[in-house]
Amino acid sequence: MGLLIPIILVAFCSIVIWRSVDGFTVASDYLGRNLSDGVKGATINAIASSMPELFTTIFFLFFLNDVDGFSGGIGTTAGSAIFNAMIIPAVAILAVIYAGMTKVVTVSKKVIRRDGIALILTEGILIVLISGNSLYWWHGAILMGIYVIYITYMLTTMTKGEKVDDDAYHEQKQSELFEDIEVDEKDSSRLQQGITLDFEGFFVGGKKMTNANAWPLLITSTLTIAVSCYLLVLACEWIGAKSYNVPLIGTFEGLDIPILFVALIIASMASSIPDTIISMKDAQKGNYDDAVSNAMGSNMFDICFALGFPLFLFTLLHGPIQMTPEINELSGELRVLLFLITIVVFFIFYLGKSVGKIKSFMLLGLYILFLFYVVGRSYNDPISSAVADFLRAILHFFNSFFY
Repeated sequence: MGLLIPIILVAFCSIVIWRSVDGFTVASDYLGRNLSDGVKGATINAIASSMPELFTTIFFLFFLNDVDGFSGGIGTTAGSAIFNAMIIPAVAILAVIYAGMTKVVTVSKKVIRRDGIALILTEGILIVLISGNSLYWWHGAILMGIYVIYITYMLTTMTKGEKVDDDAYHEQKQSELFEDIEVDEKDSSRLQQGITLDFEGFFVGGKKMTNANAWPLLITSTLTIAVSCYLLVLACEWIGAKSYNVPLIGTFEGLDIPILFVALIIASMASSIPDTIISMKDAQKGNYDDAVSNAMGSNMFDICFALGFPLFLFTLLHGPIQMTPEINELSGELRVLLFLITIVVFFIFYLGKSVGKIKSFMLLGLYILFLFYVVGRSYNDPISSAVADFLRAILHFFNSFFY
């Protein structure tokens, strides 16, 4: 019973995020209609679909209000980044392959180089930047500054394409709608749309998509996900605690493990649902560059903004975060692991002319190994501890040049 309650709560949060992501997809697709291939995935889609990570990190920091909150935040963002790097591209590619749409997927080398190299460099900076015993507001400011540079580069170097006319866009979407689904002639009631979180039907319905309904659609979806992220943080705290109290129900036992490990798996998976769905839909439309760049762009957002902004805001309001030696070591191992995994994933995509079943299953296999490592590390498994020693050695090597 001690685990059942938070697991039910996590499942509920996942469903809310899953339902809300349709609003994200429709609104971001319209707002980014004039962006070139790959750029929309790495900017509009990545930012919109990564809002769960941002809100989860904010709630971890301000709800737990201590170093454990930061460890939960970095666990969520790093775990989500690892999920994005391996699960999302693999699932998106396998979805179109098994749907019979194609046998292999060809992704632009330019997109892989641009997003992959930027991500690897950023993760290298992250390893060194937050390795000290104290975290200050300027740590968060530096991370956000990196993201501003990344976005500026993306927008200034994108290929100028033909501007999409609003009427043409609307006609195209209406055509896709009637091709893909059978439309009920009777619109469901506003109450039913609200209860089922059908935000697209609530704000747009059969009307023409405009900025006037696209922005409310995006904002409402974001706020709904924010509420679910608060509940997600609460559930993660219960799972990691030795014991916890549920009002009106009673006191229950948790797993009594560091919240970093809970966030690495539970929070990161639940918050990555929007990225997965958006990338799958992009791939099914043939927008393979957007499907991959959304995953990589989401990682840039997670690391730079979803971690940087809450860190900046919290330390500005409450002062520096004093890192305990244990949390410092654990988060350091995680940052190095993320760095190494990103390099491996980069070469999996970059080498060869295309990505097919073999590479996709390789990515899934890597993620399964990551899960084994996290579970083993939380219970001090000898093999996982040996891997952790190796990661710490790399961390100390990096830091020897700066500290």
